[in-house]
Amino acid sequence: MALRHSDLSRTIGLACVLSVLLTSGCNKTASPNESASGSTPTPSYTQIDYNTSGTISGTIKFAKQPPPRIEIDMAQDPACSLSADPNYSEQYVVKDGKLQNVFVYVKDGLGNKIYPAPSTPVQLDQKGCRYIPHVIGVQVGQPVEFTNSDPTMHNIHTTAETSANPEIDISQPPKGGTTQRVFAKPELMIPVRCNNHPWMNAFINVSPNPFYAVSDENGHFEIRGLPQGTYTVVADHEELGQQTMQVTVASKQTATADFTYSNGK
Repeated sequence: MALRHSDLSRTIGLACVLSVLLTSGCNKTASPNESASGSTPTPSYTQIDYNTSGTISGTIKFAKQPPPRIEIDMAQDPACSLSADPNYSEQYVVKDGKLQNVFVYVKDGLGNKIYPAPSTPVQLDQKGCRYIPHVIGVQVGQPVEFTNSDPTMHNIHTTAETSANPEIDISQPPKGGTTQRVFAKPELMIPVRCNNHPWMNAFINVSPNPFYAVSDENGHFEIRGLPQGTYTVVADHEELGQQTMQVTVASKQTATADFTYSNGK
């Protein structure tokens, strides 16, 4: 049966509209931050080559007589006072002139290299009514796992200054559970407190890269896996503040970076 003139015109018009829609859909160009599928592209991560990389190794020294460590009275909580080990203040932990609990990290020199965050959590335990370790480092995007190993209720309260990092204020039952949190932006010395036991404190350092360490009981630290280059290395202590040093690292070599603190910054 022949189409009337009005029906034929309507049919041709619909065909034209459909053709325009199909053409515009096929010609859509992805934005610079978007792949052809519409999703954000995966960052191009740099992998550490330990066969060719270099190392920064050093010692944190304390030049003067350190302030005496104070034994903490934990009698307000019988579960804390039952601890076999005495609890001492941890602001200045010095052994043979070497300073513990200093966070050391590479601040500059990596250019535009981006490194994937480890999926393995960094542990921060509550044991003997202390946070163990007292200072930790974690990479942006890597989880921190908070654990309560004590036979008493504890509270975890962080107060980050960077708004992108979470403020944590949670309680954990005796011998109970673990809690994980991820920090989204670099930030140094985020305080951790326990609202139930005011003497308990620790610090979380969030690094933009995996090149960091915390000085041990002998004041020693080591940062491995660095590509050849010159770097700005920062040492940060909770009371004494920061010191900065330029360090040149050669392939398959170890560069020395020793820092010295005194009672003043």
